[in-house]
Amino acid sequence: MKNVSKFIMAYGKLIIKGKSNLTHKLRMFQTCCLCLLFLSLTQNVKSQGTWGTVSATAPHINKGVMLLLSDGTVICKTAPPGDGNVVGFGNLWDRLTPSTLFGAYSFGSWTTIAPMANTRKFFSTQLLKDGRLYVCGGEYGTGGSAAEIYNPLTNSWSAAPAPGGFVSDANSEIMEDGKVLQAIVGGGSLTCKMYNPLTNTFAAADNTNASHNESTWLKLPDGTILMVPTNSFTSQRYFPATNTWVADGAVPVDLYSAFGSETGGAALLPDGRAFFVGGSGNTAYYTPSGNNSAGTWAAGPDVPGTYGQPDAPVSMMPDGKIILSCSPAPISGNVFQTPTKFYEFNYLTNTYTLLTAPDGSASLPTTCYKTNFLNLPNGQILFSQYDDDQYYVYTPAGSPSASWKPTITGSITNDCNSYKIYGTQFNGRSEGTIYGDDYQMNTNFPIVRLTSGISGYYARTFNWNST
Repeated sequence: MKNVSKFIMAYGKLIIKGKSNLTHKLRMFQTCCLCLLFLSLTQNVKSQGTWGTVSATAPHINKGVMLLLSDGTVICKTAPPGDGNVVGFGNLWDRLTPSTLFGAYSFGSWTTIAPMANTRKFFSTQLLKDGRLYVCGGEYGTGGSAAEIYNPLTNSWSAAPAPGGFVSDANSEIMEDGKVLQAIVGGGSLTCKMYNPLTNTFAAADNTNASHNESTWLKLPDGTILMVPTNSFTSQRYFPATNTWVADGAVPVDLYSAFGSETGGAALLPDGRAFFVGGSGNTAYYTPSGNNSAGTWAAGPDVPGTYGQPDAPVSMMPDGKIILSCSPAPISGNVFQTPTKFYEFNYLTNTYTLLTAPDGSASLPTTCYKTNFLNLPNGQILFSQYDDDQYYVYTPAGSPSASWKPTITGSITNDCNSYKIYGTQFNGRSEGTIYGDDYQMNTNFPIVRLTSGISGYYARTFNWNST
């Protein structure tokens, strides 16, 4: 099966570059895909997914976060090589545009968008409901106390007001009304601000009851925000309706590493529970109460082999399983150890399956904080690592439940280029990928692809009513 898959990938490249009749090439490619589908149905189904490459290397090496825009393109934080220390916190972004053939990111093309005004490394990001991108802060670089907005329609950045504090190792979340709750680091790391994109202003928000520095924020089904404060065993929840942080349930395990006070990612599971991964490999499940009462926590299975997530991504895949990257748990004098291993976690069986690394090796000679994931609209997971211009995609073995499908109940034509659609479940089952304090790359917003046969284009969505 693996050899057949490689043949199809190779043939896909061949027909794109070939000189024979285009219709013939597309028909042959479609026939090969049908053969692949038949073989997959007649052989034993694998319990885990497979890695593939993005065929074109990026213009620059990766340096952190990858973000999905509402037109289906992906922008990746980057920097030019050979730039010394500045390479980690530059102001450049590369854009990956998927192929029109099957909407494949593996055969996508790269360009570079306009640079930010400020240099940044480890900063907050949110895609606004109008389709623009909000960025704020940076642990390193010139933008630690500054925010700016990217407009994909004009390929330009504009300044936002200063958030009123230093933003590093800081979280953010978009609210149902489109505002952004922003954590401010410094002065005990309790301060939060609220950014309003309609007025381009920051206002005070309720402060946390304990330090939010290094914490991971996760949105629950009721729109409240869950976090475990630094080195704490009591969680907190933010209620947008009352603009208040309140104490929540008791956490049974330490989710922060003994050295460095680092923690990992989190995921909202299909059954409504939350799954948090700790810096030293402890994990915990959270069951929401469904109301204003505190939820309940339970210990989850430890990450195998004394590995953990001292800053690393967690992605919920379309089949409900979790993919995560892990490194050895921090020790005195070495918080960020190597190598990095990859696992699939099945929350139904509480089991981990060790995966090969994206390049086919057993592990990567890097620490897990230098790795990142992003949920793609086609169900794959995009992978990147620091200092590498090669990107990879992970294709899960399973499929989403039919009950998760979005439903379009109606549409209105605004003009020849714009339509309004109505329906349910446009935002998916979770926020997608949660890294934690250093990056936010949520994908819980509508994505639309218009197709004709095997070709198609992503439309740009904007002004969605729910997040």
